[in-house]
Amino acid sequence: MKTFRTLLKTEIRLSLRGMDMFIFAICMPVVVVIILGAVFGNRPAFDGAEYTFLEQSFGAVSTIAICAGGVMGLPLVVSDYRNRKILKRFKVTPTSPALILAVQVVIYALYSIISLILVYATGAIFFGYQLYGSCFQFLGAYLLVMLSMFSIGLLVGGIAPNNKIASATASLLYFPMLIFSGATLPYEVMPVALQKIADILPLTQGIKLLKAASLGLPIDSVFIPVVVMIVIAVICTTVSLHFFKWE
Repeated sequence: MKTFRTLLKTEIRLSLRGMDMFIFAICMPVVVVIILGAVFGNRPAFDGAEYTFLEQSFGAVSTIAICAGGVMGLPLVVSDYRNRKILKRFKVTPTSPALILAVQVVIYALYSIISLILVYATGAIFFGYQLYGSCFQFLGAYLLVMLSMFSIGLLVGGIAPNNKIASATASLLYFPMLIFSGATLPYEVMPVALQKIADILPLTQGIKLLKAASLGLPIDSVFIPVVVMIVIAVICTTVSLHFFKWE
């Protein structure tokens, strides 16, 4: 536990020196909420919708930080440490792959939670946003989506042989999910053909789950997204730990 705390403090200091996560995980979601609230106001999300654009999009916007940290930030940090031989030095210490990965998960989880709080506060204070569903159900769904997306980052960072492959893989996963899963462009306004393609993306299923939780829809209506999130988390985490590359 002492090793974990020491490593966590060190990694947090290193993370705060850069501005990437502050911009993409903290500022970007808040800016998206402000744009949605300012442009669409209290208008329905689409024709016939009983919820406003912001209410319909809150679950999606709240995943921007998760996607930025878990799919892009986390794998790049781990692969960079491998490239700079830092992991090689860890290999001869009591530090385990699970401990190294757990520290990174905690750091990006903190970014995601801070982002969620700011997104909710911005929507509620300035645009009258309210959560119709259960707060506990939403937080449970948010945690599940977070674990699932972070496991993808662990997989990429844990087994990517070098920075180039890790960066290319992370980009191929991050940008399509950010654009087409509904995190920025609402899923409901997409053409049917594009919706079918978006359904393949893991984050799309996570956003459906969060949307149902935030709007108070029956949770049994998103049984498939729940299963998808759990399966991804278990498989990716297991593979990343089993095939973790020190160098």
